[in-house]
Amino acid sequence: MSYDFDLLVIGAGSGGVRASRMAAAKGVRVAVVENRYLGGTCVNVGCVPKKLFVYASEYAEKFEEARGFGVQGQLQGFDWSTLRDNKSTEISRLNGIYNNLLENSGVTILHGSASFKDAHTVLVDGREYRAERILIATGGWPFKPDVPGAEHAITSNEAFFLEQFPRRVIVVGGGYIAVEFAGIFNGLGAETTLMYRGEQILRGFDEGIRQFAAQQIAAKGVNILTHSDIERIEKQPDGSLIATLKSGDTLAADAIMYATGRRPMTDGLKLEAAGVKTRENGTVIADDFFQTSTPSVYALGDVIGTPALTPVALAQAMKLVAQLYSDDRSSMDYDNIPTAVFCQPNIATVGLTEEQALERYQDDVTVFESNFKPMKHTLSGLPERTLMKLIVQTSSDVVVGAHMVGPDAGEIIQGLAVAIKAGATKAVFDSTIGIHPTAAEEFVTMRTPRG
Repeated sequence: MSYDFDLLVIGAGSGGVRASRMAAAKGVRVAVVENRYLGGTCVNVGCVPKKLFVYASEYAEKFEEARGFGVQGQLQGFDWSTLRDNKSTEISRLNGIYNNLLENSGVTILHGSASFKDAHTVLVDGREYRAERILIATGGWPFKPDVPGAEHAITSNEAFFLEQFPRRVIVVGGGYIAVEFAGIFNGLGAETTLMYRGEQILRGFDEGIRQFAAQQIAAKGVNILTHSDIERIEKQPDGSLIATLKSGDTLAADAIMYATGRRPMTDGLKLEAAGVKTRENGTVIADDFFQTSTPSVYALGDVIGTPALTPVALAQAMKLVAQLYSDDRSSMDYDNIPTAVFCQPNIATVGLTEEQALERYQDDVTVFESNFKPMKHTLSGLPERTLMKLIVQTSSDVVVGAHMVGPDAGEIIQGLAVAIKAGATKAVFDSTIGIHPTAAEEFVTMRTPRG
């Protein structure tokens, strides 16, 4: 049976592009289908533009910090259009780089919307393409709950392209996207409310980290409302919005952003035509070798429900190519995946939370903790503090978790992730010489277990 391609990839996001390039480098005939933009969520409406916005949101506080060091300056104003448009220019540049990477690798780029005809055939805007193997890498998409007036609200996708910067913002959600955007809006000068229906933001993170981070975020001016949710949204004649809460209270805002979850992006794929099965939540079912219920169809990234992180999709893509074309019979390792929340201050974590460690090891857990004022704030006078935690299995002395809230947490935890992945013990941490004066040295100088 003849095929147009050996591998046809649906979705040119992080995972799809990496799989396409790596397979093409092995001489595989590859095509990738994309109906929006090259680079997917991360490059276009995710981690890259978000991090650029985070940088922008930190400058106002830096003016405050400077006074304690004798540096006189005043924030003159903020021009949203400059930030937004400069961001868009950078993203366009990255789109071009992705295009060149694919073309230079020998990958055929098919612009259009894909749908399955059968297990080996995909339709792209009406044209048929047959492939020996097909990879679904379509990622996820934010969704808004079914609330009256929800059409007046935005998601993170639209937040990057707002015509005007809102003076008052309500961010609904308690996950990392909600928390990050609350910090962005607040740092850029908006009166910001972070609304979450649960008891505390950042569910799934270490409990001590959650509590500490919430306190720090609130101290910087974000109004955190827990046990709260919106009943309906009404647009006013002047364009502003009134949110009526389930409690009966009302809040006025110029923008309401929902960050209450993402769903698998399988719209229009016609998975049933290829016999590809999904879970109740819409994620595609795939085994340890990324094979779906249909042997010729594979899937990876956010669409299969694994941790929704760009580096995970990249690692999955490399693993899949190794499995298919280099006789790698090992499965993907999802243990000790480091992650960060780029709020103010940053949060970063790797390994087990204290709660997970206690559940796994019961009483065989020792916790080391350090809570301190960062050195620069001894002169700046700002109240921000840093929290660091190490979770250790007592009997083996192995460090099974590291957590931090504070400046540059992501940069610091990335290095610790290597140590924890390698199985370093607390004794190894203790014998490591610190870099002084840094916040990071606290991780190798914690000697006394928390009482």
